[in-house]
Amino acid sequence: MKKEHSKPTIRDPWENLKEFTNARIALGSTGNAIPLNEVLQFKFAHAHSKDAITTELDVPMLKTEIESWGFPIWEVKSQASDRSEYLKRPDLGRKLDPESEVLLKKNTETFDIIFVLADGLSAGAVNQNALPLLQLLLPQLQGYSFGFVTATMARVALGDAIGSALNTKFVALFIGERPGLSSPESMGIYTTYAPKMGLTDERRNCISNIHENGLDHQQAASLVGYLVRQSFAKQISGVDIKINLKELLED
Repeated sequence: MKKEHSKPTIRDPWENLKEFTNARIALGSTGNAIPLNEVLQFKFAHAHSKDAITTELDVPMLKTEIESWGFPIWEVKSQASDRSEYLKRPDLGRKLDPESEVLLKKNTETFDIIFVLADGLSAGAVNQNALPLLQLLLPQLQGYSFGFVTATMARVALGDAIGSALNTKFVALFIGERPGLSSPESMGIYTTYAPKMGLTDERRNCISNIHENGLDHQQAASLVGYLVRQSFAKQISGVDIKINLKELLED
């Protein structure tokens, strides 16, 4: 009986470009198929991304740290009752549940900025990135008053409901982004001046891809600080705020 021999892996001529990106390029081939190692790596990355969606926001850890900094912090959730409903009903993730709304409206103190730490689609991203970024950001915002909120089962627009309930001037919402095959723990930050229910995306600014292999904490903190100063100076946020790289670098 003739012994079968495995076909050799043929390297892709663009393989040297892999050092510039985490995207799945230049995978090579074995016959007319993708090499087994690449198939297994894809399946592993896919499983990791699916797992990221079910991670939970570490509320006790976040609250303990924020309180140690001397800032008030509230714990709220959206109207989505569980993770399954959250994924199927994005509209519920944009609304505060009644108890949370009552809790926030009891507050009588006024804040310039409310930071919302929300789970989104990858709570692990917020657990990992929010506090180190805030430690770099807060010293840049001398003169502003802060409050903090942790939010679970949250979508981006929940920041508008939170900001409205607390009657704040500005909301910066840190949220776990949709997991990708190369970045399952990526955080985004959405900033809104004069938040209120019913705002649409053009009224928000977004900083995306904050993770180990993406935008680093210092870069993200500088961008948030810039957006805060621009929004308060112009009393607007969203598409009317243009990022001037010269001004940003000078900051």
